[in-house]
Amino acid sequence: MNAKLNSPYIENYAEKFTKKICDSSYAQKKYITGQDILQLTPSAQVNFFVIKALFEAWQRELEALKSNPYFDYRDKNVHEALKEFMNVLSRTIKVERQHFEPLLTEAVAYSILLAVDPVTYFSQELDKVPEDQLPNFLKENKKYFKWHTSLVTGLVDRAGLGYSVKAYKSAVANSYEQQKSSLKPVKELLSSFDSVLPIDYGKLWMDKGEGPEVIAETAAKPEEVKGFPVTKAIEEPAKNPEVLTQEKEETSPKEEEKVKVEPRSAAVGANVGGIDPLQAWARFEHEEYSIMKGTIKELSESLGINQRIMFTKELFEGNPDLLTHALKSVDKCESFVDAINLLNQRYVSELGWNKESDSVNEFLQLVFRKFDQRG
Repeated sequence: MNAKLNSPYIENYAEKFTKKICDSSYAQKKYITGQDILQLTPSAQVNFFVIKALFEAWQRELEALKSNPYFDYRDKNVHEALKEFMNVLSRTIKVERQHFEPLLTEAVAYSILLAVDPVTYFSQELDKVPEDQLPNFLKENKKYFKWHTSLVTGLVDRAGLGYSVKAYKSAVANSYEQQKSSLKPVKELLSSFDSVLPIDYGKLWMDKGEGPEVIAETAAKPEEVKGFPVTKAIEEPAKNPEVLTQEKEETSPKEEEKVKVEPRSAAVGANVGGIDPLQAWARFEHEEYSIMKGTIKELSESLGINQRIMFTKELFEGNPDLLTHALKSVDKCESFVDAINLLNQRYVSELGWNKESDSVNEFLQLVFRKFDQRG
């Protein structure tokens, strides 16, 4: 028998939770910044859902821009300029309380839904997206999901193969049936909420006693879907704080010294399986990024929130301090070749970077923009 979620209770709880957080956060300031959001609540999932809402707001603004018939938004230079514009915006987020409260309330409610009924949550997300945009949607949004990620891992891996929304939803439901005994319990996921406002778990469902094992009535019926293997449960291991923190400044004289790397003659191409700095430099110049050389002064201060999230998760094992240290080390290099050699020596092989991945390519592009000489 299926139980129905108690929406009025969840909405009321989300509003009270939001008020408590905002009363504290806005007590001494008028605006919430991007860095504030990443550490706003004890729940990383809530914080990332707020960032997701901001990203979706930008996407709506972008679609409105693209509706202008006088400009070609498919042009490569325009695309790159818009991408950079978005990164600049993400570094200058400033939201007043009256505009922020609805975002946080929605993030809290969605987090509860994801915890107690992941099939319904992911099904609703898929319903919002036109089928031809599903692959890009999954790729862009996977970094915002901190709970029950194993349910959609297979979807992201298979994205772009032409399956319908119905097929994706059925695959999620099927994965849930296979994994539900190994998924993290609701109370464990929502335990961090209690430090702000305790949850009455007996009121989460209209029918008492049904509990978190239920799949909501709106969820797609599990069935075998051709091309979608059932994804085995692989919950992401707990990592040091998922919120992005700034590395503490050190005043040791050694911090002021330039990073020492191997001489070019020995280092270029010396890392078997590493990134070839000469090829990377040539590729970015060929791809018309040459006008962007030297446009970034300090990498450690230039990443947008979405970039920090992606690089932390995909390149630095979920450790934001490791990312910050890498950026500051690159900032101390004297040339592009020196920087790539440093990355090869410390991170590429050690952390198992996929040199063909989008995240590595975007990271290298930022490094390219840091230097005006190849070296």
